[in-house]
Amino acid sequence: MTPETATDTLVARKPLDSELDVYGLTHTGLVRQTNQDHFIISSLRRDVVVHQTSLPPAESQSTTERLALLAVVADGVGSSLMGGEASRQAVEGILNYVSACAKCFYRLEEGDDTELHAALSEAAMRVHADIAKERADGPPEARGMATTLTLWLGVWPYAYLLQVGDSRCYIFRGGSLTQISRDQTVVQDLVDAGVLTRTQAMRSPLNNVLSSAIGGEEAMPVVTRMEQSWDVVGLLCSDGLTKHVSDEQIAERLRTMTSAKQCCEALVQDALDAGGSDNITVVIGRPTPKKVEHPLLHASVR
Repeated sequence: MTPETATDTLVARKPLDSELDVYGLTHTGLVRQTNQDHFIISSLRRDVVVHQTSLPPAESQSTTERLALLAVVADGVGSSLMGGEASRQAVEGILNYVSACAKCFYRLEEGDDTELHAALSEAAMRVHADIAKERADGPPEARGMATTLTLWLGVWPYAYLLQVGDSRCYIFRGGSLTQISRDQTVVQDLVDAGVLTRTQAMRSPLNNVLSSAIGGEEAMPVVTRMEQSWDVVGLLCSDGLTKHVSDEQIAERLRTMTSAKQCCEALVQDALDAGGSDNITVVIGRPTPKKVEHPLLHASVR
């Protein structure tokens, strides 16, 4: 085996569980009294293994092979209690619905992801229907409850982004930060239509008004497929981060990160230092290949 062959093998194979550096962090911020954000990081196997979440603790272990890695960020809308309830229900609901369609993952080996695209959109709409029903039938304070939903589903060598609302997904690769998600807001719609410039949009009072939300008047889930590789860092966040921290600053933090945990903590602190006017949630993940020693080459591949 040549060094080039060893490198190609590393790039092609799926990361082991021990080679995934993934971390999530949520903070109430400096102004809000409660945290309406929720997140979860979970392995989807033949069973579900939760690694980290803002939901009540649930420890589980499994020896079965990882089919997919799922990360979700939801930012509640409405009264402080019901907004948080909407985001909690969205995170729990999407985990249940997506894990139930695990059979779709096997079809990917045949190069067909049509069923998975449809299953993700359907999962979002089922969660939307569940929360919309509670909004309609519940107490008066439930009338405004809704939530964003941003989901990353890693099924090597691809990742699938499910987006509703304005929580964001970025990828960092080759020193460049790219926003994969599109903000589903009234202002972004006006920018796309050429009615507002980006500078005008930043100052608009409609900047945080959602045009699509889980449980809201309308939900428009968008599913995007991306290629995964060993040099990609993924980031999900609520707008409590992006209100205060620029894309340039996010890129610099990712460029100099030593671990997902360290980078999450640094970005949350950046948002707090800049005012912390909203709840802040950040989830970061990347593959970190172990050093592999080949007995004939006496060399390592990282």
